[in-house]
Amino acid sequence: MTFDSLARLNALRSDHEALLSRPNSPQPTSNGVYQRYVHPVVTAGHAPLEWRYDLNPKTNPFMMERLGVNAAFNAGAMLWNGKYIVMVRVEGDDRKSFFAVAESPNGVDNFRFWPRPVVMPQTDEPDTNVYDMRLTQHADGWIYGLFCTERKDLTQPGDLSAAVAQCGIARTRDLVTWERLPDLKTNSGQQRNVVLHPEFVDGKYALYTRPQDGFISVGAGGGIGWGLCDDMTNAVIPQETIVDNKAYHTIKEIKNGQGPAPIRTADGWLHLAHGVRNTAAGLRYVLYMFMTELDRPWVINHAPGGHFIAPQGEERVGDVSNVAFSNGWIEDNGRVFIYYASSDTRLHVATSSVAQLVDYCKHTPADPLTSAACVQQRIDLVAQNEAYLAAHVRDAV
Repeated sequence: MTFDSLARLNALRSDHEALLSRPNSPQPTSNGVYQRYVHPVVTAGHAPLEWRYDLNPKTNPFMMERLGVNAAFNAGAMLWNGKYIVMVRVEGDDRKSFFAVAESPNGVDNFRFWPRPVVMPQTDEPDTNVYDMRLTQHADGWIYGLFCTERKDLTQPGDLSAAVAQCGIARTRDLVTWERLPDLKTNSGQQRNVVLHPEFVDGKYALYTRPQDGFISVGAGGGIGWGLCDDMTNAVIPQETIVDNKAYHTIKEIKNGQGPAPIRTADGWLHLAHGVRNTAAGLRYVLYMFMTELDRPWVINHAPGGHFIAPQGEERVGDVSNVAFSNGWIEDNGRVFIYYASSDTRLHVATSSVAQLVDYCKHTPADPLTSAACVQQRIDLVAQNEAYLAAHVRDAV
């Protein structure tokens, strides 16, 4: 029996093209705040065949996958040359992550990867793993990518899971050629989820940070921090101030972190963040929102209670289950495309508008922190609705 490698390659190409060109439609219902979509926008299957297969039948007669892709998730995002761009965290079967750009004409489907993954230059201390890039088009004219760089914790040579996470920094003009800058320096032991504010503040670069003591556990640290630095080519934050702290028995009781760079609106800055709590089934990651003052983007003035997006249905299943995470969104003429990953496996989109998100932040009640107070919130809402309906029925008669 002979194996027809060309026939298999043609079948692979056909299936791949069907996935890439599959239209995406809104789910039939929404909560009025945002609209979910039926299909993920980027998956492991979207990775080009050339990244995974040796296409030469002489060296790969069975057309086997040589370099598998396990997941595609946690993407930064921006508009670029009229296209919707996501900087995807692609994870190989070998557990190593790398960055790759995928683009779409409409932001909700037909995402296709650029021909080659991003080549990220190394520092004097090479990265073991890199992931979760936040993209910021800064007022200084550069596009900055801030990401987590992970290396072995050499102080614990016997523990092969012990690692150190820091904030890697790179900048580019075209998303192809990157200049690697020194890692961010702070007084914290480790840093993840660091985000560059898009504008200068008091003539300085402003960053949202997440100080933590350990690789997984934040320890005595945690919360979304705020700090200023003079120069991104040698970024040093001498002092961090926590602007959004963890809180007991909330969606962010274990840790929380900034998502993408905030969106400027006439009412203030819109922020998307993730919060983590512990459950009997493990950690649960959800997304939440808040707003900060326009002239003081570190001062929170609106903080709606509860989660904004939580994993639903199939989103709850994956490599790290029960996780919703976002490090990228795009505002385009008032419409907002929120790119969120589910369970460290795939990338989704939810669409909303600046007007909806501002209304959500300004008018959704804050978490009152106790069950009794939460009950009172709902009783107040019921009474408000009863009064409205009574007046509405009377006016109609």
